[in-house]
Amino acid sequence: MKVNTDNSPMLRYRVSQMAETLIPSEIIKLAGEINEKIKNGEKIYNLTIGDFDPDIFPIPEKLKELIIKAYNQNSTNYPPADGLIETRTSVTSLLKNIQGLEYDPKDEILIAAGARPLIYAVYQTIVQPGETVIFPVPSWNNNHYCHLSHANKIEVFTVAENNFMPSAADIKPHLKDAALISLCSPLNPTGTVFSENDLREICELIVEENNSRKNGDKPLYLMYDQIYWILTYGDTKHYDPVSLVPEMRNYTIFIDGLSKVFAATGVRIGWALGPSWVIGKMKSILSHLGAWAPKPEQVATAGFLGLHDDVSTYLKNFKAEISSRLEGFYNGFMKLKSEGYNVDAIAPQAAIYLTVQFNLHGMKTDNGRVLATTKDITGYLLEEAHVAIVPFYAFGDSENSTWYRLSVGTCRLNEVEEVIDRLRKALKKLN
Repeated sequence: MKVNTDNSPMLRYRVSQMAETLIPSEIIKLAGEINEKIKNGEKIYNLTIGDFDPDIFPIPEKLKELIIKAYNQNSTNYPPADGLIETRTSVTSLLKNIQGLEYDPKDEILIAAGARPLIYAVYQTIVQPGETVIFPVPSWNNNHYCHLSHANKIEVFTVAENNFMPSAADIKPHLKDAALISLCSPLNPTGTVFSENDLREICELIVEENNSRKNGDKPLYLMYDQIYWILTYGDTKHYDPVSLVPEMRNYTIFIDGLSKVFAATGVRIGWALGPSWVIGKMKSILSHLGAWAPKPEQVATAGFLGLHDDVSTYLKNFKAEISSRLEGFYNGFMKLKSEGYNVDAIAPQAAIYLTVQFNLHGMKTDNGRVLATTKDITGYLLEEAHVAIVPFYAFGDSENSTWYRLSVGTCRLNEVEEVIDRLRKALKKLN
């Protein structure tokens, strides 16, 4: 068959329907606009990316030393498909000591190149094409993983009054015949967490649903992404399904990793914990993709996680630095709100994100331009204040949502007040 290269309808046959209809990342699109401005010499406060500036937040020095040592010792061949046993053992020890979770490093844990391939493997292992996945909105990338897996998605829209976390009442109507529920706490993009009661009630619903299914029916599984779980602040506590409801052990696949809690996004060490029959199938899928974490980084991680004093010292300092930025921005937004500007924020709880609101639809700039859409507002903040943040519609929410994710991983502490001041000047020009 002849393949056209123009804009005729025949173009749809050049690639798969899945690839043709995959929605590009809104965050990457926004990042392109920001990078263009930076390239042109503009000073942009880039608070969009869920990453860290390594000059501000370097990985632990001891971890870096161990990575270099592993390369110098030529640990550069293929690792086992499920990860080095030393790495798996060190991870399970960490989780047992800090979180109280006990998993067998031999067959209940899988190491991969970060959380993304593990999430993909969960979807591919659990979900048949056409089966239902339930997830809250806003949330990170579940809509795209559903698309990649040919799943039927059910989006549970959440509200600010519950910190954008779903409740059991939100989820209950959709459980029949569902294959997977995807939850994240602390949540990307909001930096908020499940309360003990809300998570317990959701877990009890899942257990009840599975007890009602016939013998031989596939269970309803829960993917629980807790990659930010150590990064909680103040009185905030992290809860997990298995600790709250032990019956959830057979139905829960944890997603976790090194990336966020040690500012090690480029080190690419992620792990999944769960029932051996699920983990084994995930291992098989990822072995065909070659998604294993680099061996030197695995060797280094195994050594580093055993250095309890180094781990504790790093986390204490790291969390204090992140918390100070989140608190600074929150206090700044509360000051702007008290001054009469149409902004708001949810008090920081966890992760590296602050949920902020710019309720500016319909307002006019000083040259008479109306901010009719959220995209207009986002563009105005970038153009006028030189502040870049991510609207919640990039995480599946309504295109008219007034809420945004503000990320502090690339922010210097002295820049917090600068950003608030720039926002104040930009907001002052609106009427």
